[in-house]
Amino acid sequence: MTPPANVLIDATRARDELKSWLLNDAYPLWWERGVDRVHGGFHESLDQSGQPLAVPRRSRVQPRQVYAFAMARQLGWGGDSLAAVEQGLRFQLMKHRRADGFFNSTVTADGATLDERANLYDQAFALFGLAAAYNVVADREALRAIAIELRQRLQTELERPGHFDALSGGVARVSSNAFMHWFEASLAWHDADGGSEWLVTADQVVRLARTRFIDPRTGGAVREFFDTDWNPAPGIEGRLIEPGHQFEWAWLLMRWCERAECEEAGEVARHLIEVAEAHGVDSRRGVAVSSLLDDLSVNDPIARLWPQTERIKAACAAALATGDERYWKIAIDAIAVLRRFLDTPVRGLWRDRMSADGSFVDEAAPASSFYHIVCAIVELDRTIASSDST
Repeated sequence: MTPPANVLIDATRARDELKSWLLNDAYPLWWERGVDRVHGGFHESLDQSGQPLAVPRRSRVQPRQVYAFAMARQLGWGGDSLAAVEQGLRFQLMKHRRADGFFNSTVTADGATLDERANLYDQAFALFGLAAAYNVVADREALRAIAIELRQRLQTELERPGHFDALSGGVARVSSNAFMHWFEASLAWHDADGGSEWLVTADQVVRLARTRFIDPRTGGAVREFFDTDWNPAPGIEGRLIEPGHQFEWAWLLMRWCERAECEEAGEVARHLIEVAEAHGVDSRRGVAVSSLLDDLSVNDPIARLWPQTERIKAACAAALATGDERYWKIAIDAIAVLRRFLDTPVRGLWRDRMSADGSFVDEAAPASSFYHIVCAIVELDRTIASSDST
């Protein structure tokens, strides 16, 4: 269903402003200063003057940046996006990949291992980055072989009790967020090569979400942490609910619905949005907050950048699925909030955290957020294009 003309005009204008920032400011800045031309790969963060910080590098950052630059040409950037993709991919495979095929957690700037543990979250992002690179590089089959091997190893490990979050060492607990990104990576690979085995994995995660992660005792919200018997984890961790993840799960479930044609899961996804909108969005600041407790009270009023992007994505997917004008308006409101995070003295950077009083914390811009921003713009682009064509 096509939205009213004025709503589509507002959404298109908001999209165009975001894309202008992305193409004219963000991509040039992060290509010029976000790439480490001494050691390879991407820097972890840029300070608010646009200079890289000499800090350890997390495994998850390289594939996120690979995705961001893999989408650059499609979005209209004329820079050397392939070189950027190859920078991140090379560092990820040479410095983060272990001898057993898993990816470690953290290395120094020059690639020396700091934390060799492999957790599901980082493996999911490794797969996600490989799928993004597969779409743009020449040697596609080599990446596909690495991804299939990693998926098979993961499936073997995840069948063992206690090996949910930390595949080697660490606390034995279930992170619903780690499984969510396993879901995301599986959908990305299904899009990339059409392999049915990836959709089987996605289906398995959907069943986990509906039977384990989405808890009716919370009014249908997603709990963050569980023990290995699927009970809420002890202490405060077991009570945490993150509005950003509510939105992100909703978006992924609706993407899955496009393949599985399961309207019931679509209804579940829209309910996740309703819970997050009702309890996780601060009406005074207009932002999605960091976390709630299982009674749906606010636990952490800090607003990070990434939940604002997930709110955009969820609203776009719901607008496309239902034609409901309300979701378009949520997306437009969330874009306006996101632009406040992007209003920095050096164009192309962002603020990561907004305090409860509405002021921003003075800190570096984490590279990990670029993936969230780009993904939101891609989803917004897709939604507007689909609505224009109806």
